This record gives sequence, structure tokens and C-alpha cells, in this order.
Amino acid sequence: MKTDAPASKAADGRPDGKPADSKALATAEAKRPARRTRELAIKGLPISPGVAIGTLYDTAEAPAAAPRRQITADQVEPERARLTAAVATSRKQVAKLKSRLAILPEEAQEELEPLLDAYSMMLGESRLIRNARKRIEAELLAAETAVEDEATAIADAILAAKDDDKAGLRRRAGEVHEIARRLTRNLTQSGFRSFKDVPEGSILVAEELTPADAALLDPSRIAGVATEEGGADGHTAIMLRALGIPSVLGLTDLTNSFSRGDAAVLDGGAGTIVLRPGPEALAQGREAMVAYAKERTRLGKLRRLPAVTTDGEEMELQANLEIPAELPLIAQAGAQGIGLLRTEFLFMNRREVPDEDAHFEAYRQIVEGTDGAGVTIRVLDWGGEKDMEALGEGVAPLHTGPNPALGLRGIRMLLKRPELLEVQFAAILRVAAQGPVRVLLPMVTVPEEVRAAREVYERVARRVRRRGVHLPEKLPPLGAMIETPGAALAADAIALEADFFAIGTNDLAMYTLAVDRAEAEVSHLYDPLHPAVLRLIQFATEAALRLRMPVSVCGEMAGNARLVPLLMGLGLRSLSMNASAIPRVKQMVRALNVDDCARFARRVMEQSDPKRIQELVMGFTPGAERG
Repeated sequence: MKTDAPASKAADGRPDGKPADSKALATAEAKRPARRTRELAIKGLPISPGVAIGTLYDTAEAPAAAPRRQITADQVEPERARLTAAVATSRKQVAKLKSRLAILPEEAQEELEPLLDAYSMMLGESRLIRNARKRIEAELLAAETAVEDEATAIADAILAAKDDDKAGLRRRAGEVHEIARRLTRNLTQSGFRSFKDVPEGSILVAEELTPADAALLDPSRIAGVATEEGGADGHTAIMLRALGIPSVLGLTDLTNSFSRGDAAVLDGGAGTIVLRPGPEALAQGREAMVAYAKERTRLGKLRRLPAVTTDGEEMELQANLEIPAELPLIAQAGAQGIGLLRTEFLFMNRREVPDEDAHFEAYRQIVEGTDGAGVTIRVLDWGGEKDMEALGEGVAPLHTGPNPALGLRGIRMLLKRPELLEVQFAAILRVAAQGPVRVLLPMVTVPEEVRAAREVYERVARRVRRRGVHLPEKLPPLGAMIETPGAALAADAIALEADFFAIGTNDLAMYTLAVDRAEAEVSHLYDPLHPAVLRLIQFATEAALRLRMPVSVCGEMAGNARLVPLLMGLGLRSLSMNASAIPRVKQMVRALNVDDCARFARRVMEQSDPKRIQELVMGFTPGAERG
């Protein structure tokens, strides 16, 4: 139940240009509970760091859902016409949102623009619109019912994919639902949320915020954001981080626990909100604000400082990039280039496989955006279990098999579909003239796969040269991801074929332990510090170092500052992580001594009990190994 809903007002400042539903707001106002006085602390998901102290202000929005409705055969064409009109209106609204981009911070612009482009594509001749039209005719459904049914079917298929990138799947499913909600609002003439009357310095409270809602927030006016729904990896969360607004999502029962005007202390780093704080909680909140400001200043100073240990050993700290919108965040974090560019974004939300020019243009923008720092481009890591409409256009269907995670994916799939690999290779070779790049092969398990890929690589290079494109005499390095136990154990043989290694610890832990982190019943068994996983990392690292070949870690372990001493002690000198993790990892690196790390790693690798390893890692203190 929403509390303290405002009276209906025209959304003059909103690109959607529609007023909120007055009846829904009046109902919420009538149900408003009596003002509470007791302090209440609620734990949620930390989204955007920072501490906000202010009064709570909520906004209401009429429900987007509409009752299921059947139609008669003579209503099919009118319903199809209604859908066409709603699509046209939605496209205009998205265009107005795009026109607002210029007044947003650059980081928010970079996040929202590709998302709005994706919205525009879904409002074209996408699967959602095509199949909604078919449902109207075949199932005699009202337009809004057809849209909701098709959106649910698409989102369910996306979420059912067996993919270690669950965050990416949730974002894609959320995009589909968001477009469906917009279409439904326009079909039912429901109003949109307005933020123009939020008092300055307020903490905004909502049941849920969409990315389009976040685009309307003014960081200079809103002190913080708290919502009952939402996850840490969605577009809304990314937008809030880009806007720099302290935010906490996933606050259970929040909307039933406050009254508008209540004081609150929100800690975006800790993921907490204290409603109606007493003197002690207020004092703690003020102390936290001061501490956060100091910490931010201190970490900000690290941006231009080198990642060098106390005894002069240099570490390379790079960033992972999933979508181009994250590029400004990478630059702000002081990353030394991109250690893992995931290219799957080029295939999403499109009906056709991207051509060479589309790949080249995307890579060019990213390479130029790093100012020569270097980009490692991983070719398409996609398997038959993943829902990708583009691969259904002009490409033979991929066979998922009974266990897609063990089937045709990564380099296996690309060698079966060499036309996909050739297009990416050609674009990467062309972009090499714009700045240093490397090519990374996913899901390698045997040396023969690297050899086969290199044959394709060199054949494409000859073809590109014949087209008159200047390529360097020495082609960009071709590397292998080490993300299966087989690859790690065969690392010495694979190292003879590859130019570098990138150890993907997420999949390596999953395949080693036979645990899918997304499966609730076994997720507690997922442990990257399991001695078996650590020994495979050690084996692969040593195989590379014996040949003086570059090796890095690009899984989640790389971004955990607590694990840096262990990884350095195993001989690793290159880490690639989410951009937000770089300052803290750099801070840890600058406090370490290489000999201490080596001694610490030997102690850890002597252990056979994962719990003991966890204790050692959590208890490590720089300098203590010498004590």
C-alpha cells in the first residue's frame, strides 16, 4: 500500500506529458495511516554510496496493469489500431526523454542513451510488437492483454537462460517489462509519475523506480532515493550511481512504514535507512556523512596515483566493460584500459546479426574512449541456451542439448559458425589502427581450439589486407580465457598456442565445484576460495609465467580488495574488474609488499579447509607477514 500519496498534478516537467491518475492518488491518500513516532531501521541493497539526512517524500503512480480482456472477432482490427497508436505515442515519449539527455550529468547520459535506443528498437518491428499483434488476432485478446502476455513470455525466456551473467539477463528482462508497462499506460491512458514538486533536500521514497523515472531526478535537489523494489544490477541502479544520488533499493515493507515528512537517515553504502531517527541515530548519520566525504576525497586522490606496492612492484588495474554506457565510469575510476570488453551487447535487442561496420564502429568508440590505454575484446560468448533473436535471423539454430552449460557455447559455437567469428575478427583488426587491442577467445578447453581460431584469424587478416586496409605486421595478440578445469589443467599446452591468458574465476569456480550460483539450494557451495579453485588458478598462472606470457584475472575475485594479497602472492600482476572496485583495490595494492604476499600465498595454498582459507584471507593485514 502506498502512503501519503500527493494530490494529482499535471506532469508539466515530464517528457511523457500526462497527469497522474487522480482517483488512484485519492484512494492512497484515504488509506494513509496515522503518523508514526518510533524509530525504525530497515536493511536493503546498497546501490549508490553516500549518506543523506532529510525528510521523506513519496510520489504515487497509478498501476500500469490492466484487467485481462477478451475481444470478439470484429474487434481485432480496432485493437490492432489501438496498439499501433500506443506504439507511436510511446516512441514520441522516448524521443522526448532523449531530448532531456543534454541536461543530465555525462555519466547518466552515457547510461541512458543506449537504453533509450534499445527502447526505440523494441517499439519498432520487434518480437514484442509483432507477436502482440499476432496474439490479438489468434487469441482474441485486447491489445494491453496481448502486450502483457508477450512481454511475460519474452522475459521468462530470457531469465530461464543458463548464463553466468544473471545481471545482464535481469536487465534485458526488465527492459522488456518497462516497454510493456509504457505501452499499457498509453493503451489505458494511465498517468505517469511526476517529480517536479519534490521539495529540495528530500529523500525520495517509491515502491519502484524505472530508469526513465531516474532520468527525471535532479541530483541537486534530491538528497537520496529509497525504494521497496529493485535490484543492485538493474538499469535504475546504474542510473542512480551515475547521478551520484545516495540510494538504497529493496527495502522490504518500506512504503507501509513511513509518513510523508518523516525524518530519515539513508546510508547508500551500508544499504540502510533509519526512519524517524532519534538523537543517537542522527549523530551517527552526521558522523557517517563526514566519514564518507573524507573517504571519497581520499579515494579520489588515488585516481592519478600509480598502482605500485611499497617495494616498487607495479600492478595493472583494468576494468571490465559490459555496455558502452559504462565507459565514463571507467575513466573516472582511473582504470589502465579495459581488460575485458564483452561484445554480447552488440547482438542484443536486434533482429539481425550486426555486420562488420557495426562492430567496427562500436569498437572504435570504445578504443578511442580509452585514450590509448588498451582494450581486450572478447569475441561473442554465446551458447544455444541464451535467447538472442539476432542469431535466429539467417543463422542455423543452435542446439541447446540437455545441459546447455556443457554444450555448444563460447569458442565451440564460434568455430561451428565461423562467419560470426570472421566478422568480429575483421572489425577488431580494422580498429587496431585506432589504438592497442587484444583478442580474447571464450570457453577454451583444448589447444586445438586456439589453433583453429588462429587459422581463421590469420585468414581474415589476409583478406582485410587485400581490401587495402593497413594492418600492423604483427597482429594484435590472440588470447585464451581459462574458465574450465580442463583449460586450467592443460594451461601449459594452451600457453604454447595463445599469446596471453585471462582467468575467468566466475565460470572456473562454477565448473570446478559443479555449482550454479543462481540455484538457491546449492548457491552456498559456491566458493571461489575453495582450495581446488585456487590450485587451478595457481596452475594456470604458473604455466603462463614460465613462458613469460601475460596473464590476468577478470572474474569477480579481481575486484575484491581482500583477495589482492593472495592473487599477487600467486604471481598475478594484472587484474580486470568492475570500475567501481578499482579505487579500493588500488588502495590495497599501495599498502602491500610483494614478499609479504608471496609468504601469505604459500600459507594459504598449504590449507585444505575452505573455512580456514577464508579466515586467513579476512585476517590478512599488510605488513603482518613480516611480524
